[in-house]
Amino acid sequence: MRKSFSRRSVIAGAATASAHLLFAARLKASILNEITGLSPLSASPGLLDLTLTAMSADALRIGIAPATAYAHDHELGLVDRPWPASLERSGPVRARTIPWGRYTIRISADPLSINVLENGRVRQAIQFEENSTNIHFSLDGPIFGTGTGADKMDRRSTREGLVNGQVPPDYRTFGARVQLPWVVSPNGWGILIGQPQGTFEFTQNEGIFRGVEATSTRNVFLLLGSSTSDVLREYARLTGFPHMPPRWALGYMQSHRTLASREEVLDVLRTFREKKLPCDAVIYLGTGFCPSGWNIGHGSFTFNENVFRDPPQMIRQMHNEHFQVVLHVVPPGDLHGSITDNGSASQSPGDAVTYWQKHAALQMIGVDGWWPDEGDKFSVYVRFDRNRMYYEGSRQTVPDRRPFALHRNGYIGLQRYGWLWSGDTASTWRTLRAQIMVGIAAGLSGISYWGTDIGGFAPTPELTPELYLRWFQWAAFCPCFRGHGRAWHLRLPWGWSTGDPGPKEVEGDWVASWPPVIDLHRNDVEEICRKYLNLRYQLLPYLYSTVSQGHETGLPLIRALSIGWPRDDKAVASDDAYMWGDQFLVAPVYEKDAKVRNVYLPPGEWWDFWTSARLTGAHTFSRPVDLETLPLFVKAGAIVPFDPIRQFSGEAVSEPITLRIYPGADGRFTWYNDDGTSYAHEHGKFLRVECVWQDSDRRLALKPDPKGLNSLPETIRIELADSKQSKVIALPRSGISLILPR
Repeated sequence: MRKSFSRRSVIAGAATASAHLLFAARLKASILNEITGLSPLSASPGLLDLTLTAMSADALRIGIAPATAYAHDHELGLVDRPWPASLERSGPVRARTIPWGRYTIRISADPLSINVLENGRVRQAIQFEENSTNIHFSLDGPIFGTGTGADKMDRRSTREGLVNGQVPPDYRTFGARVQLPWVVSPNGWGILIGQPQGTFEFTQNEGIFRGVEATSTRNVFLLLGSSTSDVLREYARLTGFPHMPPRWALGYMQSHRTLASREEVLDVLRTFREKKLPCDAVIYLGTGFCPSGWNIGHGSFTFNENVFRDPPQMIRQMHNEHFQVVLHVVPPGDLHGSITDNGSASQSPGDAVTYWQKHAALQMIGVDGWWPDEGDKFSVYVRFDRNRMYYEGSRQTVPDRRPFALHRNGYIGLQRYGWLWSGDTASTWRTLRAQIMVGIAAGLSGISYWGTDIGGFAPTPELTPELYLRWFQWAAFCPCFRGHGRAWHLRLPWGWSTGDPGPKEVEGDWVASWPPVIDLHRNDVEEICRKYLNLRYQLLPYLYSTVSQGHETGLPLIRALSIGWPRDDKAVASDDAYMWGDQFLVAPVYEKDAKVRNVYLPPGEWWDFWTSARLTGAHTFSRPVDLETLPLFVKAGAIVPFDPIRQFSGEAVSEPITLRIYPGADGRFTWYNDDGTSYAHEHGKFLRVECVWQDSDRRLALKPDPKGLNSLPETIRIELADSKQSKVIALPRSGISLILPR
């Protein structure tokens, strides 16, 4: 069928920061195919409007709407921003070519398709079925994204509905699903579809999105760049950059379940400090999922008097010991609205305003964060509003304290508001392997702050000291470093050495003999946990700087190797190793009784973190491992800040920070710091130092950002990975350049 168009407006060129209307046209809509079972499209009289808008120099919005309306100028999860209005102008328009910065857009009318070219090469070809909501797009290799909980990272040859929650049968392995209408290619493009419900189908060469809403109104966003990093930056511009969390949230968090008494609660705190096992936060499950939690039942905000007889005093004591307090909450079934609601809407029992007031009362006595559980059956709109409520509500209640909320559900834009954990996984080796892949996929889906229950939530006979340690080692290189699960005493770093497993909270014929008595006298478990706790806290300056980088660029903390090496097929295919920021390659051990871990190192020079051995990449190495070793590699040219060991993230120390350089290539790093708790950094109260290493003459240059108002450290220790010598320097405001001896 031949389509007829009428031109609305053409604006030449595109700006980088603001959106510009490139093209708008009108076409005849086909009648829906009867076999779809959907209602006819709502265009009247059979006309659809096509609008192309340059959201930036590399982001194109393709909008389709009935002629009597406009495509949505806002999509769920996207940052509110002005989009240009369309202006009607008559006149026939045929298939045509439109310039867009360095790209060229070709519009074909039958079928309706949008091809975007760069230097004559097709970057993406998107085709619309005008008699359905189906959208086709081309694949040029592996395709990633679609959120978390899927069973493979490369989505080719799969079919995936945008479902949410702990969906049987595989959530115990792959975790809860947070499925997003987003895909990203290592070849430098991504597609975001403005329909929160539907199904992705992928062949080897094509992707199809089938929306479930019988509507002709569609927004599709094509994001382009020279790398995945560029595409993730464009994605963040649309959906929001990751928020700056409180620094304590990057430390270790210990979760509790069945609580015996007030004394037990306080004894856990004392044990962490006495044993010098670093920890920043304690988390308490609510009563209902365990017989004795912090409250009196699901949905309750009343403390359990058998454990928390004097909540304000206990929380003050926890704060005096430098522990933050996080509480588990289960939402009401009729939750709706936002904390900005007013009038009669805000008075209904399930409205966010009324519900948040219950949280606010506890925040005012010192509660520092929230663990919002459940919500699987909520609509996507309620899930998103719930994510937003915990962030905006906390800022409303305590304006100058950064919020923390650990969610199991979410949608596009979650990174602006909170954290995600992968749900109630099983304690198996297969789950550990799968969760590594899921964490990488989360980063490619724009979810920066992600984590998993160390050891898996639901015990099985496979939960042994070995599995717990391998999971703990890996979690030290996850954004959320948190011990949680049934048999919670065994989730304490010293839990495998007490001779008593505590409440097991699990049933089965195997439970009576689990764990074996010999496994409850393993002092080595605590020592290995201490090693990785110490390393996590030593690397907090590096991690916090990487968080700041992500806050500015949209890059996740867990980075697929394809982000750095998109032309390396082995790096692109890797789903069991990843970059931790720019500098570290992490290769978790996920096989029982492993003696060797095969690790592919991408091209370049590398350092083995533990042995200081030099390695040349583009090869797979067989790295010997014992029980205490997680293979960890550092890129040559890396500049890594190391802190003295702290027992909590804000502990004062007398030793200076150390900048360790790994020679072998040029390198640079932006070292960032602020108070870690407030929003003073938004007003210039921060420290930022550009660190540049020139390998040929072994020169290190440090240049403080003059916009940063925070004072510089009195001294800095400089050391080289290939030398036992170090040098302590003062850093002037004007910066310093020094040559380090070979």
